[in-house]
Amino acid sequence: MTLSELLPMVRKLSAPEKLKLIRILAEELDTNEDISPLEPFKTYDLPTPYNSFGAAEVLMQALTQTDQV
Repeated sequence: MTLSELLPMVRKLSAPEKLKLIRILAEELDTNEDISPLEPFKTYDLPTPYNSFGAAEVLMQALTQTDQV
């Protein structure tokens, strides 16, 4: 069955049935091993606003410019 065949039937479901379907699909994805591009036990660097001392000034300038327009 294709997605285009399935969608009309899914749209006819009640809200609680749609939520149950979402939960079922999410649980199936959770058990699938290949859903995440992240590798287990690998460290990833995430940019944060910490020690970005000029960021607040740049943001304030952008906000000031949008207020003037």
